[in-house]
This record gives sequence, C-alpha cells and structure tokens, in this order.
Amino acid sequence: MNSTIKIALITGGNRGIGFEICRQLSRRGFIVLLGSRDFCRGEAAARELQAEGLDVRTVQVDMNDAATFRSLYDLITSDYGHLDVLINNAGFASDWDYDATDVPIKILRDTLESNFFGLVELTQILLPLIRKSSSGRIVNQSSRLGSLTLHSTPDSGLEDLKPFAYNTSKTAVNAFTVHLAAATKGTRIKVNSANPGDVATAANPLGMLTVEEGARTAVWLATLPEDGPSGGKFHGLETTPW
Repeated sequence: MNSTIKIALITGGNRGIGFEICRQLSRRGFIVLLGSRDFCRGEAAARELQAEGLDVRTVQVDMNDAATFRSLYDLITSDYGHLDVLINNAGFASDWDYDATDVPIKILRDTLESNFFGLVELTQILLPLIRKSSSGRIVNQSSRLGSLTLHSTPDSGLEDLKPFAYNTSKTAVNAFTVHLAAATKGTRIKVNSANPGDVATAANPLGMLTVEEGARTAVWLATLPEDGPSGGKFHGLETTPW
C-alpha cells in the first residue's frame, strides 16, 4: 500500500470516546482500524461509521490476549506495511466501591493487566510498524485520576475519586509515556498522554463534556506536526499535572 496513506489504530474503538476518535480521525483522511475485543460489536460500530462515508475497518484487539496483538501485527504488516498512529484507548474500571485499604488484589491485578501491561505489550509489538511511518504518533489515553499531583493537592476535586486500581493503572500509563518518549527521542515518533476530561459516557453518565469534546485531545496528539511535543500529558492544548 502507498506509504503516504495514513493508518490509525484505536483500541476500544467500538464505543464512547474511542468510537468518536475513530470518527474524527477518519474525517481527517485516515484509514481507521477500529479495535474491539468483541469483533461482532466492532463490526456493528464500524458499519455505523461506514454509513457516514468513512473508511473504518474492524480489527480484534483483546487487551488480555497477546495472541490478538501478534495477529494484528501480521495483518497490518500484510495489508498496510506500516502504522502511523496508535491510540491506546481501551481500558476499564471496576473498583469504584473500594479504596487502597480494601481493594481486592484480583481486581488490582486484572485492572493493571488490561490497562497497563496489555497496553505496554501491544505498543512494543506494534512499534516496528510505527517506526516505518514518516510521522509515528503514540497516544496513551490517561485520566486526571492518574495524576499524583492532583491526588496529593487539597481541594483538587479528586477527594472522593480514589478507586486505587484504576487510578494506579493510569499513573503507570503516564510513566510509560515518559519512558517511551525518552526511548524514542531523536526519531520521528512522538509519544504523549491524553486526558480526555470529565466526559459523559455510558460508564460516566454525569460527565460534563461530550464525547466529541473528549476525543479532541487524542486526535490533536495523533496529528501533531513535526515540531510538536513528545513526553507530555495534555488536555486540550494545555499540559496537565503528572
């Protein structure tokens, strides 16, 4: 395939913010690979975007199954030969009823396995394809809840938002962003964390932002110019505390 055609992969792309990221990047001319753990649900989501005239294609990505990562690497290699954008959007939280004193260790392990270890492994597997891009961009979907600065600051608004497993997974993702940006310094790759903000989704119905607004930070970071930042954490165009 022509290397000037831009290819973007969004994990967890079948709903919520990920779905809207797929829409916005496709409207910018990307061929979008909509990653979904459940291929059938991914196909249903992709058909909705295809009905809008967008070039969106379903791929299976299960963050708890590394075999899907390697199959995806083979597919992208065969069909496209490179990957321009990886948005690590997939993630979950299931510990809202616990804090650091009582969160079950299984929930902690499962959350880190999916939100952090799986994210790192997928990125490492796909990195050779991103290196082939003329403008590789890696965006790790983070959260204000991963900010140690905000959690340790009185009156930051996070006083009652302490699900330890989820928050820790996002703090770890931020650390990966910093280290991966350092490891790819001097290359054409840029690595950043995106904080979508308090977005209204099925999991957060009381959010203050629309999914359209929540997707914009990741889309901006996915389309940074050559002189854009790397190794930062952003909401909108502004840096946010680690």
